[in-house]
Amino acid sequence: MRIAQIAPLYEAVPPKLYGGTERVVSFLTEELVALGHDVTLFASGDSVTRAELDPVWPHALRLDPFIRDQLVPNLLMLEAVRRRADEFDVMHFHMDYLPFSLFSRQQTPFLTTLHGRLDLPELKPMFTAFPEVPLVSISDNQRRPMPDANYVATVYHGLPAGLLTPVDGIKPRYLAFLGRIAPEKGPDAAIRIARACGIPLKIAAKVDMADRSYFETVIRPMLADGGVEMVGEISDARKPGFLSGAIALLMPIAWPEPFGLVMIEAMACGTPVIAFNRGSVPEIIDDGVTGIIVENESAAIAAVSRLGRLSRKRVRAGFAARFTATRMAQDYLAVYRKIASGAGAHHSALMEAAD
Repeated sequence: MRIAQIAPLYEAVPPKLYGGTERVVSFLTEELVALGHDVTLFASGDSVTRAELDPVWPHALRLDPFIRDQLVPNLLMLEAVRRRADEFDVMHFHMDYLPFSLFSRQQTPFLTTLHGRLDLPELKPMFTAFPEVPLVSISDNQRRPMPDANYVATVYHGLPAGLLTPVDGIKPRYLAFLGRIAPEKGPDAAIRIARACGIPLKIAAKVDMADRSYFETVIRPMLADGGVEMVGEISDARKPGFLSGAIALLMPIAWPEPFGLVMIEAMACGTPVIAFNRGSVPEIIDDGVTGIIVENESAAIAAVSRLGRLSRKRVRAGFAARFTATRMAQDYLAVYRKIASGAGAHHSALMEAAD
């Protein structure tokens, strides 16, 4: 198939450091190429891919100190995709609702994977205005705020099977927090859990400008009491060692997590996850096998003592069975074929009606 992948411009594909959506786009794009498909990636010019790269903007927006209006580059990219639309069998957007209006007015089949939260009330009018846009959710739980939208599939994220693997010879000695410093991610809860257990905590996370005040007023004062190491953002190359050295990944989230890529990153390294029962967590974690699902901090503290019952080999096997990039690409190919065949039938019906 001739497939266009359209990524947000906020991060490169793959990201240099943190970045969930762009990382998934990279994994999907490379796997589709490996499966023999003709893929064009619309992304920032500092992206790296075996697909054809259409570099709509020279650099990822987060790393561009001169950009002030981030909407302009993304709108320019949408126009660039529209001008090439007839070159593709299907166009796959990862920009939430931004393509809805423009691409509903042309004939090439397209779909949008929703990577973010859907429980914001201002989103509903947009989905109501474009009820026929094909949507892919990244968990079934993600759909709950808008159950009547035009979902064509749920496709869980996946990682290349060999990207993150357990590192032999490392004895797990600490608890880990990975991702982003933000109130909804619960790093303050992770610190309290680790301290209550008397186990060191390592935090590998970025701090966005939007969360700088939270970091300075809540997290930084907590660091003064010791026992917590701020590692900062880490690349994929450093994750196997970081996660393999962890007794568990803590995920004390306080929001409806749409997917939670860090959970399967930990599982890929054989590291169990202790996660709060929010959002996608029950769909991703096999409770008592690949991790322990808890309701609150007290339960998380108690769960740490039960981690010895979990086999790290079974954690890795749980990842391999459900969350590889190959499985993700095959799931998306089934969606592409469904969308393309449906669009073709719809176009033929319109032509017959015109005759």
